[in-house]
Amino acid sequence: MIRKAVAAALFLLPSGVWASCDFDRVRVFGDWGQARFDVRVADEPAERSQGLMFVESMPTLEGMLFVYPQPQRATFWMRNTLIPLDMIFVAPNGEVLKIHENAIPLDETTIDGGLGIQYVLEINGGLASRLGISVGDVLQHPSIDQDAIKPCAN
Repeated sequence: MIRKAVAAALFLLPSGVWASCDFDRVRVFGDWGQARFDVRVADEPAERSQGLMFVESMPTLEGMLFVYPQPQRATFWMRNTLIPLDMIFVAPNGEVLKIHENAIPLDETTIDGGLGIQYVLEINGGLASRLGISVGDVLQHPSIDQDAIKPCAN
């Protein structure tokens, strides 16, 4: 069974800033609770272009966080991607704006996340639904700093 609880507890600091941010981890918060994913960060064009292509399997609570320099229309496809993925499209402040569930391996159909996307979290297909992740939930990561709903401690 997938654990909804995160192994390490988070503590709200007096300034309203959440502690415990690491560059290789993303936290997702919602009414259902919170989850922590170990991620590879794709913040350079070549890394974003490669994505999770040719990856044959991925541990349950791992993923990839795509970081763009500014908000934009984010489109993806599954060319050379061998595992089903959930794509979580995120605004500059960390708010989840759209979720595309169970993208089909090797499918070249365009997946459009829409406008105003600065971050995309890819996780194993079906996991967003199983955890209860939905539009309006919030991501926390050191890259999400300006006007973040859940900023990291400095």
